[in-house]
Amino acid sequence: MPETSAPPSLRPPRHRLDRRFVLWRTLQAILWAAGVLGTLTAIYGRAEVTRPWLGPVLLILGVIYAVNITVMPTWRYRVHRWEATDDAVYALSGWLTREWRIVPISRIQSIDTEVGPLQRRLGLATISVTTASSEGKITIEGVAVAVAEATVDRLREIAAATAGDAT
Repeated sequence: MPETSAPPSLRPPRHRLDRRFVLWRTLQAILWAAGVLGTLTAIYGRAEVTRPWLGPVLLILGVIYAVNITVMPTWRYRVHRWEATDDAVYALSGWLTREWRIVPISRIQSIDTEVGPLQRRLGLATISVTTASSEGKITIEGVAVAVAEATVDRLREIAAATAGDAT
């Protein structure tokens, strides 16, 4: 493989996440909201002493979770991008803040695919690309399983053929 003289540059990655990412994130937010609000509501109903302060907390959390459920999944879908090239893995993520990450192929130590129970039902996967640096991990959520498997296989082949010490 020819060696490039310039390091990978910060640029918008080409690929969007799978559209099912929105449903996956919405379901996750609903489950978290049900767990947190359900627990606090049970405490509110059983412990009268908590009602003066827990009532307003429930109201505020209810509004926060409503925004989280209705806005966050689509917003993240519109922001998140990723790309894996012969030189680097690029990722743009975030919701309230945006984070750009580039991991040069020569720095990759491990490439993993994760598929949780809810992701499995929706046909989605998460790709994790890890370097020796504690800050060097890229996580790409919401990728179709077939795309994730092909990307991970391709990255493993490229990383194995690339000179470098991955540190």
